[in-house]
Amino acid sequence: MIGTQTNGIPMLTLLAALPIVGAVIALFAGKSARLIAMLAAVASLAVALVVWAHLPSDGSMGFVERVAWAPSLGVEYHLGADGLSALMLVLSAIVALMSIDAAHRVHRQPNLYFALVLLLEAGLFGAFTAQNFFHWFLFWELSLIPAFFLIKLWGGSKRGPAATQFFVYTMAGSVALLLAFLGVFLATGSMDFEHLTLLASTGELEQIVTAHLGPVMPWLAVGVLAGFAVKVPLMPFHTWLPAAYSEAPSPVTMLLTGTMSKMGVYGMLRIALPLFGVQITAMRTPLLVLAVATVVMGAWAAAAQKDLKRVFAYSSVNHLGYCMLGIFALAVPATSAAMQASQAAALNGVILQMFNHGITAALLFWFIALLQERSGGIRGIDDFGGLRKPAPVFAGLMGIALFSSLGLPGLNGFVGEFLIFRGVFPLAWVAATVSVLGLLVTAAVILTVIQKVFTGPVPERWAEFPDLHTGERLALAPVIALMLLIGLLPQLIVDGINPTVVNLLAHWRF
Repeated sequence: MIGTQTNGIPMLTLLAALPIVGAVIALFAGKSARLIAMLAAVASLAVALVVWAHLPSDGSMGFVERVAWAPSLGVEYHLGADGLSALMLVLSAIVALMSIDAAHRVHRQPNLYFALVLLLEAGLFGAFTAQNFFHWFLFWELSLIPAFFLIKLWGGSKRGPAATQFFVYTMAGSVALLLAFLGVFLATGSMDFEHLTLLASTGELEQIVTAHLGPVMPWLAVGVLAGFAVKVPLMPFHTWLPAAYSEAPSPVTMLLTGTMSKMGVYGMLRIALPLFGVQITAMRTPLLVLAVATVVMGAWAAAAQKDLKRVFAYSSVNHLGYCMLGIFALAVPATSAAMQASQAAALNGVILQMFNHGITAALLFWFIALLQERSGGIRGIDDFGGLRKPAPVFAGLMGIALFSSLGLPGLNGFVGEFLIFRGVFPLAWVAATVSVLGLLVTAAVILTVIQKVFTGPVPERWAEFPDLHTGERLALAPVIALMLLIGLLPQLIVDGINPTVVNLLAHWRF
């Protein structure tokens, strides 16, 4: 039987099925494919918001669906959503809708393009709700395949190597994950996250694995960490990202940075920390070094770029580095109430940063798509200048997104970073102090983009640069409004995720 908390309706199954059904219809819809995709994305967002609005107040799993598939193999159709999962569902639905809206210039095989986008959305929904490794891994891989073809078929001049590199790197990470989890399954006979987390919280998981396989828990932890580090990506596993982000069509880049990168951070919180908290604590110092390197070097790499898409590709690495900093910093036994409060602040910040970065980064790449449409594909940071004069609305709205990425108080980008540093400073003050350099360099990068693209004299070729038309303004307005709303009222999200944060920390063992 399938159990759920919403009048017997399997909401999470419905959520994953909607984009799949939409993809099938879009595939045969010809020129109407984008409209079909928009309708499927809007319906998915509505269901995701229902899930978010009806979560259990104690932070536990809601909307649970459970069906035995192959009990002898530990395989079960097990779905559930807590504050972490539900927020990622809402993020995925919003970014997918933004991406489809931004892809109005796809004229070559639009039916296949939008079908692949919807399949990617379905993969995200499945990965954020599955509570059994077998089921979760299917959706983890499902999201990879459409992303590969979207880059390969509709990308830029170097799309072939970029798509191949993306596929090879992420597949290597998937293999590491699979091997590590097979080790856990061979020892325990279970692939259920809830059951394995319970075993890990009491120390039984390590005892069982050691009894069956020997002292391999640290190596299993390394395999899991490597798989998620590629997806985030954590330096030095990031080298696939700049090429993939810059060569993919901008609406696809919106999906890559806005949602797919969050799968790696989500995996750290749903699988790595709950099951391997003790091993991660033992590796905490080198992991913090990698997180700090991701923050600081990501910002410096962004500063060195001349292509706007590569600037924000490396900026994404930098911003996700803050998430990894918060995750690794909180992996320490809490010996006081103050430490527990710092852990909760860091984890709240990480989850909020995942959502806020997804919205802001996707919006920035949307603006780059609009810039390319108006300039004939040009996107060099030195190729523009003074655009605020012929296009003041464009400059103003993109400026809001840029200042959000910078972390300006009053916008959504500030809140998550503030909570992360609030939590990390008492737990790992050296790492937090060095990471502040990333904030400073990021500010310099964002201000440089504003200066070179929007200020100064207007080159003659851009004197008639078209401003945003009414349809574009109406499409962008809800996203801008959401960024301002979260910046001013972050409790709208924090109140929903804090019970889950408390629940997660109560069941993790470091």
